[in-house]
Amino acid sequence: MVKAYGFHLSGNSYKVRLLLELLKVDYDWKEMDLVNGEHKSPEYLAVNPLGQVPALVDGETRLTDAQSILVYLAKQYGGEQWLPTETLPMVQVINWLFTTAGEVRQGPESARLYHFFGVSNINVERTYQKSEHVLTYLNQHLSTRTWLEFERPTIADVAVFPYVALSRDGKIDLDAYPHILNWIEQVKQLPGFISMPGL
Repeated sequence: MVKAYGFHLSGNSYKVRLLLELLKVDYDWKEMDLVNGEHKSPEYLAVNPLGQVPALVDGETRLTDAQSILVYLAKQYGGEQWLPTETLPMVQVINWLFTTAGEVRQGPESARLYHFFGVSNINVERTYQKSEHVLTYLNQHLSTRTWLEFERPTIADVAVFPYVALSRDGKIDLDAYPHILNWIEQVKQLPGFISMPGL
């Protein structure tokens, strides 16, 4: 059985769990006690030497990055719907995973780290600038479509969704981005959707 490790307030952990639910994959969830340092224990470092969440174990396969886990789950259990195999459509989807790890992380995710978790070594004004930039782009992109790519949800939507939908935790108001708000509601209507604190 697939075993997933994560923390209930982590957007990156949540996106892994969300995709597992959307794909209807049987899995065992291990909630990590980050407050007491369980993610730095020898037992967990044997699973993920970086000492971070999430992580996923499927047989002999061990993965330690949220975006790579999404790709793996999509290819292993989701088929063409979640990650196309044709080159250009695949790149269109994967591009959003890089956007998640870049602009979304530098914007809404970092703003949430600052305000919600009290991480003080973050330039919060810069995170607001980055957030406005990526959210404006995302809102414009969604003005002519329901999903980020194609006419169906893919792992692009699963990757981008958590930290954008949690923007208010970072004191970012989404009311100026109506197309993003519509998209958030679309994601929440997916069969198998699960929530997390803040959504």
